[in-house]
Amino acid sequence: MSQVELKSDRGATKGDGGDVPSLVPRARDNTNFHSRLVPVLITLGTVVLAVLLAYAAWQVYMGTPWTRDGTVRVYVVTMAPEVVGRIVELPVADNQFVHKGDLLMVIDPTDYVIAVRQGEAAVLQAKADWDNKEAESNRRQKLNDLAVTQEEQQSYASSALAAQAAYQQAQANLDHARVNLTRTRILSPVNGFVTNLLAQLGDYASVGQRRISVVDTDSFWVDGYFEETSLGKIHDGDPATIKLLSYRQLVRGHVQGVARGINIPNALPDEAGLASVNPIFTWVRLAQRVPVRIHIDHVPDGIRLVAGMTATVQIDPQPSPSSR
Repeated sequence: MSQVELKSDRGATKGDGGDVPSLVPRARDNTNFHSRLVPVLITLGTVVLAVLLAYAAWQVYMGTPWTRDGTVRVYVVTMAPEVVGRIVELPVADNQFVHKGDLLMVIDPTDYVIAVRQGEAAVLQAKADWDNKEAESNRRQKLNDLAVTQEEQQSYASSALAAQAAYQQAQANLDHARVNLTRTRILSPVNGFVTNLLAQLGDYASVGQRRISVVDTDSFWVDGYFEETSLGKIHDGDPATIKLLSYRQLVRGHVQGVARGINIPNALPDEAGLASVNPIFTWVRLAQRVPVRIHIDHVPDGIRLVAGMTATVQIDPQPSPSSR
């Protein structure tokens, strides 16, 4: 083989060997490009997901009225004696559940039993007097003018009417005495729990003095104080979800009504009867909060409702008839 051919073969070999290293930088460039592209795609995906979640949260917040300013409310029946006397029976204890009609307290009935007996005796006496005078009047009315004068007939008739009135008054006094006797026994007017019981056996009860209170367990409701900007989306009958601060279970209810008025400080008059207007006006106008009454439909087992508990209320507006 000539020297020229050997050189050409060596040159070809060197050329082939020189092409292999030239492909390595290109592969490394592609790998670096992909490694830089993956974090960018992950970042973009995270940003898009965050935007979608924020939009969904905004739609829920703006489209579904809710408030953390909710309070459990209840009616409390306060009973005060209508008669005076010493408390001789107190069969209930504080926080005890009582049914409607259960005995709560007994005031010493001795004086009132005596008053009933006196009233019954007075009624019998008045009835006897009325019967006697009515009989005398009837006999005079049957006599002719020669036996009795007209003036005497009128006098006996008036006496009979007066005796009848006395009998009716005695009967009314007896009824009043009987009512007072029944008032010595104070019964529960509702189903509920005795609360804050301070009366003790042997205490003297006065008329109109509060002695016992019962929480009406059939009257619990929730007041949700919503911003006035949300009232347009709240309608009577809308379902409501109540989350109490003390429990994980949800309480179900519905909107029973919206309050028609709240206190306005600027409308209060001063001593001269003039409106008191605050001269300071801030640039930030805070939305007023209006009470929305929530009727409780279902209370899960294990939840104990207590008046004054804090609750979060969410209203699920029903679609309007036009959008159905």
